Amino acid sequence: MTQGFGKFGPLVGAIDEGTSSARFIIFKANSSEVIALHQKELTQHFPQEGWVEQDPLDILEVVTTCIEKAVEKLVLLGGSPKDIVAVGVTNQRETTIVWDRETGKPLHNAIVWLDMRTTTTIDKLLDNVPNKTRNKNYLKPLCGLPLSPYFSAVKLRWLSDKVDVVNNAMKKGSCCFGTVDTWIIWNLTGGANGGKHVTDVSNASRTMLMNIETLEWDALLLKFFEVSKSVLPEIKSSSEMCLEKGQAKATYGTGCFVLYNTGDIRVNSSRGLLTTVAYQLGSKSQPAYALEGSVAVAGAALGWLKDNIGLIEDAKESQTLAEMATENGSVIFVPAFSGLYAPHWRQDARGVICGITKDTNSQHIIKAALEAVCFQVRDILDAMNEDCGIPLQLLKVDGGMTSNALVMQMQADLIGIEVIKAGFAESTALGAALVAYWGIDGAKHGESIPMNVGITYNPRITEDERDMRYKQWIMAVDRSLGWDQN
Repeated sequence: MTQGFGKFGPLVGAIDEGTSSARFIIFKANSSEVIALHQKELTQHFPQEGWVEQDPLDILEVVTTCIEKAVEKLVLLGGSPKDIVAVGVTNQRETTIVWDRETGKPLHNAIVWLDMRTTTTIDKLLDNVPNKTRNKNYLKPLCGLPLSPYFSAVKLRWLSDKVDVVNNAMKKGSCCFGTVDTWIIWNLTGGANGGKHVTDVSNASRTMLMNIETLEWDALLLKFFEVSKSVLPEIKSSSEMCLEKGQAKATYGTGCFVLYNTGDIRVNSSRGLLTTVAYQLGSKSQPAYALEGSVAVAGAALGWLKDNIGLIEDAKESQTLAEMATENGSVIFVPAFSGLYAPHWRQDARGVICGITKDTNSQHIIKAALEAVCFQVRDILDAMNEDCGIPLQLLKVDGGMTSNALVMQMQADLIGIEVIKAGFAESTALGAALVAYWGIDGAKHGESIPMNVGITYNPRITEDERDMRYKQWIMAVDRSLGWDQN
């Protein structure tokens, strides 16, 4: 597929839309070589305590700006946008957007994945569980997920119940629902003038509306949440690539997301993990499933230290300041700002800092905030080991927070296995770009892509010290529970 192309041969683009920023990256096809990229920050809005929103039009403007600027850089390098043969999308998944299919205008701000406004909606839904059991795992056999404010169907139900313009559009049949990938694709393919209303299985699997076995919208789930199929996008095969079966990876961003690829086997977790679709390479291929654990607050803790408390001026200085802490002094920080996600699923949890003495200073608090991410990953990996019965031997990591060497070393220390940092900074976007390229007729797919070898972090503390620190973490988590009585 190189004939007829310009200086760089065929190219593939990747839209990488995260919680705090978006990027457009242009890769050489079937390669990890980056030709051009542009990144721009996204604005988050906090209208009430526990509410997190983004403007869908701002998301779209930021994404289109990134595309335009990256293409400008490509042209300056002697390339041509005509050589971009496919574009993949990777995005914040559970974030929920509704818009009018006739006007193309959003009906409400996007409700971000970590938003907690739907706790009362959850209570009402639990009342509908048969036999009055109020079992939050009632729907898990169908969709792989527990009832939680985290997932899109609950947010969509809140919008229908609380926002008149959304409810009216649903009754009229003009309402479109989608996660961020759907909103971006709909607009980039025409919007109100024939835009494609589609999503992929990995995003659909986070809505609580897709059957985890059939990979289709499920009538029983739609009935439970009172959602009409007409508002939903068409489900396609994946725009996301994952790791090999039997391996685990963690992506450290605003939150932290840990995936264990279980191949074609759907593992039903008994330890608070989610059964999800990792990817599906083509509509006729077998999907790959994964166990997933989600941490609400990872890099977001640094934002809190900077913007709310003023302990740091920039996230990058957190490593230097944390390393200045003489001893952690047994300080434990549980950043349960919006409850705790996997494996606890406690909406009533709130943040606590334990173990403070007269010698505790800001450096100890900063270090404890970094260490909290590692403890939460330990919680998830322990649950994965119990669900799968085979202890993991290593953890692959990527995402912005992996540039903090102290965090990666603490992670290895607290889980007691090797932590291997990706040698390529844009691994998430690369996955989307590769699968987009592989979807083209005639493109070779599934072959190994040369990657730089990353950094390996080995545990440096004893098992006794590891167990002692983790016991303190468990004690602190217990103290964080039950704070929100509403």
